[in-house]
Amino acid sequence: MPRIPYLPHNVSEPGELVESIRARRGGSLLNLDRMLLHSPPFASGWNTFLREVRTNLDVSPKLRELAICGVAVLNGADYEFGQHAPEFLKSGGTPAQVEALRLLGTPGLDNSLFGAAEQAIMQLTVEMTRSVHVSDETFAAARAALLNERQMVEIVGVIATYNMVSRFLVALGIEPE
Repeated sequence: MPRIPYLPHNVSEPGELVESIRARRGGSLLNLDRMLLHSPPFASGWNTFLREVRTNLDVSPKLRELAICGVAVLNGADYEFGQHAPEFLKSGGTPAQVEALRLLGTPGLDNSLFGAAEQAIMQLTVEMTRSVHVSDETFAAARAALLNERQMVEIVGVIATYNMVSRFLVALGIEPE
């Protein structure tokens, strides 16, 4: 159960904001949206920011979704993992990688399922999520895995952003649809 009740599925106000969120979601509202809409200013900023993160970055969608799924696992955000594992698959991930990601941050993770770039991004995700601080070695490996400084800034931003998302989801008890 969520800690704060969701707004109804048919919420319609504020109209322009609700329609913008519905458009981004393909016509419906997720439980996350129905929670965010308790604060229209917060929902508006969230919708705009996350749309940019999801659609306008230069970093590879596969590495972006890998990092998002990793954050979800490390923070126990099942909702986030459920939303993004299919996106990881669409961007070139495999079902075996999705299952392996459930063990991210543990000795049981099978790194052989992932290439060097993916391993570097997973380690960056672990360090940023668990301790905030990133070792020079991990930063260098992630930077070597990406094409340029823009992509490095973006992947760090993706990991930071989805740590925010997972903390919001978990703290409020937002349930998968």
